[in-house]
Amino acid sequence: MRTGSIPRIALRGAAPLVVLSVLAAASLPPRAATAAAPQGFKKDYLSPAEADQIRDAPTVSDRVKLFLNFAADRLRKIDYELQRKEKDRPWRERMAGLINAYTGCVDDGADALEGGLEKQENLRPGVKELDKRTKEFLPKLQELREAPQLAEFKADLEDAIQATQDAAKTAEDVAKEISAAPERRRPS
Repeated sequence: MRTGSIPRIALRGAAPLVVLSVLAAASLPPRAATAAAPQGFKKDYLSPAEADQIRDAPTVSDRVKLFLNFAADRLRKIDYELQRKEKDRPWRERMAGLINAYTGCVDDGADALEGGLEKQENLRPGVKELDKRTKEFLPKLQELREAPQLAEFKADLEDAIQATQDAAKTAEDVAKEISAAPERRRPS
């Protein structure tokens, strides 16, 4: 072997494929390389502290209340962003993210309540909270939909309104389900 030359490595069999796959994986962005990895309870719209609170909540009703508190927080943040004078590209991304995060929180709160039916827990506090909060959220969302600064987010706001209406319907359905009188059997 000459000095200064690059040594040649003889690759036989499956080795070239392994080398190529390693090189291909190394060239991918970190998120794409780990996309197939299983994830714990992590919603992309929740902070790690919020996800921990949801995970640690002892009852379904407590989880519903937390999701609704997080949704209300996203609406407050939308109000704050509307007050900002600088509305650049990051502002648009933040607004879209906040609207979609609100929608996710409301959807997950309603889904948690529906899932709680199978656990036979006391869901009345969660139903009451979901009903109360959706009635608060709907007028606010309709007001935001009409705001001229948010014209480009009209479709996202429509989705948020629909999710809120669906959550209100879920609260109504679950309330009927838990208050239905048990069937009495005839004595034999």
